[in-house]
Amino acid sequence: MRFDSVPMPQAVQARPRDTRGYPVPAITPWTGEEPQFALTDYGRSADCARGRLCSVCNVLMPKGPVWRVVGATESAAIAEALAEGRPYRNMAPTLEGPGHRACMLYASMVCPYLARPNARRGLSADGSSELTAHVVRGAARGGTGAVVGFADYEFGITASQVLFRFLDVVEFLPHAAADEHLAELEAELAQRQPR
Repeated sequence: MRFDSVPMPQAVQARPRDTRGYPVPAITPWTGEEPQFALTDYGRSADCARGRLCSVCNVLMPKGPVWRVVGATESAAIAEALAEGRPYRNMAPTLEGPGHRACMLYASMVCPYLARPNARRGLSADGSSELTAHVVRGAARGGTGAVVGFADYEFGITASQVLFRFLDVVEFLPHAAADEHLAELEAELAQRQPR
């Protein structure tokens, strides 16, 4: 599915675009006129964490659940915990902040890396952290990804990173290919923007 055929949340429509027309998430750093999609901007991420702003659209997230897109490893761990009736809490922090449900459904569908299991990363992260060492050009997403709702999040801001942990799964939407979420996104957008 082409990114420009995916219904866009209203708040994402206001985001700056790259030369191809992709909206640039709030936490994405820029080098000159080019967004660096494989990287996370420290200051922007810290602002989003402190202000409870969506990491995609930069609009306030109301109290209550937050969402994020997870890769194959975390998706499998969540699925296993839920199948066994166990709670899931990611004890390992992540650099990826939360967002609105509509924004994360949208991001899962338009980001080439998140959307398909055979997609490969186009860029490498800086590799200066254990958390980003696996973010290398050519790496495949693999397996089943998911859009996951959590009751809340917590964060820590160090001298060089903003770290997130997510609490209590409230929704688990796995996908092989993220276009499986099209009906969910359309329903969410019809209901209200953003959530």
